[in-house]
Amino acid sequence: MDKRLAKRHKRQVARAKEKVKVSEPDVRTHEQIEAAREASRANLGLNSDGSIRATAPVRGRKTPGTGSSAKTAV
Repeated sequence: MDKRLAKRHKRQVARAKEKVKVSEPDVRTHEQIEAAREASRANLGLNSDGSIRATAPVRGRKTPGTGSSAKTAV
């Protein structure tokens, strides 16, 4: 690598190091973390009493219709 490319690479590395964002530590208690996980967990296969449901609902599925719809005259 010649000097020009080495200097350019050194500048790019220095700029990249300046842009690195260090994440902040999670200061929540263990109970708060567990509660957040439970709240965000999908409730697909369970009934309200905690028993397993036979079929899980599918997002985006429309209920089947009769196949005919009333046409209105304009």
